[in-house]
Amino acid sequence: MSIAADESQARTGLKETLRRVFRRSETWFVLLAALVGAAAGGLTVAISPLAHGLQAVLFALPGDARLSALPDLTPWQLAVLPIGGLALAGFGLLVRSRQRPLVDAVEANALHGGRMSVRDSLVITGQTVISNGFGASVGLEAAYAQMGGAAASVGGRAFALRRADFRTLVGAGAGAGIAAAFGAPLVGAFYAFEIVIGAYTPAAIAPVVAASLTGSLVAQALGAEPYLIPVALGSALSSVDYLVYAVLGAVAALVGIALMRSVALVEAATRPAWLPRPLRPVVGGALLVPVALVSPQVLSAGHGALHLDIGAGAGLGLLATVFLAKSLASVISLGFGFRGGLFFASLFLGTLLGHLFAGALALMAGAPVVPGGDAAVVGMAALAVSVIGGPMTMAMLVLQTTQDFALTGAVLAASLVASTLVRETFGYSFSTWRLHLRGETIKSARDVGWVKTLTAGRMMRRDARAAPASTTVAEFRRRFPLGSTSRVIATADDGRYLGIVTTAAIYGEDAEPDETIERFVGARTTALTPESDIGRVMSTFDETGTDELAIVDRDGQVLGFLSEAHARKRYAEELEKAQRDIYGER
Repeated sequence: MSIAADESQARTGLKETLRRVFRRSETWFVLLAALVGAAAGGLTVAISPLAHGLQAVLFALPGDARLSALPDLTPWQLAVLPIGGLALAGFGLLVRSRQRPLVDAVEANALHGGRMSVRDSLVITGQTVISNGFGASVGLEAAYAQMGGAAASVGGRAFALRRADFRTLVGAGAGAGIAAAFGAPLVGAFYAFEIVIGAYTPAAIAPVVAASLTGSLVAQALGAEPYLIPVALGSALSSVDYLVYAVLGAVAALVGIALMRSVALVEAATRPAWLPRPLRPVVGGALLVPVALVSPQVLSAGHGALHLDIGAGAGLGLLATVFLAKSLASVISLGFGFRGGLFFASLFLGTLLGHLFAGALALMAGAPVVPGGDAAVVGMAALAVSVIGGPMTMAMLVLQTTQDFALTGAVLAASLVASTLVRETFGYSFSTWRLHLRGETIKSARDVGWVKTLTAGRMMRRDARAAPASTTVAEFRRRFPLGSTSRVIATADDGRYLGIVTTAAIYGEDAEPDETIERFVGARTTALTPESDIGRVMSTFDETGTDELAIVDRDGQVLGFLSEAHARKRYAEELEKAQRDIYGER
């Protein structure tokens, strides 16, 4: 017994030592991020064959063929789509996923300090694999980032990391998953910065890059090959070319906004009372069948179709048909409850948009203005930026998958135009837009969770002095001598909040000893609840112009009070702490 106790104590001591080391040493934290990246790379390699193997069995794919690259599919083969919706519904019942929304890496970093549920992440990954494996028009990138972030969250909990380090580690893990999927460490690193962490922070550079590198290396060691886009190296670009591609970026922004809004409209319109939520994917799968009959390119994420269309010489009519069909398929898939993301779907749609843009310009000018292949790559990045966000992420994707530096410059120009227009006119990426529809106010993964947790209940003083409004002035003066307190909370006879009485007003010359203090009660209709966050607290102070507010429960009983000076002090302290975290000052 003593030996077992000694071993347990030794393990506990080692764990506490490692916690202190990872919390205090940046070098050890980078090592932890590298380990998380390795785990994310392994998980990514494990997820991809599951979905592709499912497609190979269900659609009888020949060899290493991709579903979206098949020339045609029979109606009997497409019957797999509604069956996939049924399988997704069955999986949901099997795992009994909670009624509350499942948290992804972006939401976790924005609102929950990076904390993610492993169970929820496994559910999300399972739903994504089923959706993609049965042919729904969604990608697997959401699953890669989810499991990478979950691995990081496990590490963060195990070593009790600070909030800022926790968020950085989750961003690094999610980025490592993307890096492993594309074999592109820079893509994963910028994905982490721009989409999951929400900022380029000096303290995050080393751990994020270390995780992305190890994730990519582990994936390649396990047999994954880097993703390459087949594009011919073009000549140097002129200033006019950059202007043309900037216009393409603006067009991509409009298309991206329309795509995101369409998903939201379909989601809102497909929730009738007579249709149970688990059966919505079944209906969506059935609706996908006629769309897929138009072209199998609309199915799955579109990896195979993208390779076909980058160098395709198809006419504008066919390109426009596939573009509209793929857009419709993505909207139906996500709007009817299939799980996944628009990461690769937006890349594929962008290539079609670029081809259409180049073709339309050639028709108007009577001669080619820009090469169709180059326009496809620029459109690919610009539309992905409009939907997913991350202009540098997409620029690095093009650089690492094409090795074309000149084209990357054009991609960056178009991406910045697209990003600016989306932020100015819409304000959300696809992930934050869906959170907005749920009632959240975040517009990026920037940490606003501390704002939610800095509540009136946490900041209030509980030693509030109270008196019934029926108390006479004489009695009030006896109980609260001048100088003993600056304010007293007035209550009804049953203890409910009525307002605030300023002590100095009761000692004024116009206060008669026999009258009650009810005439001097101010701030009658304004009070805070313990759940009011700092944003609500400060706006209430500004609206009322008062220096102090009472905190009451749902029954109107007084819990305490909060002064504006103290609230501003606490806000400034938390803001300064957040700034220190950004610059890595421990």
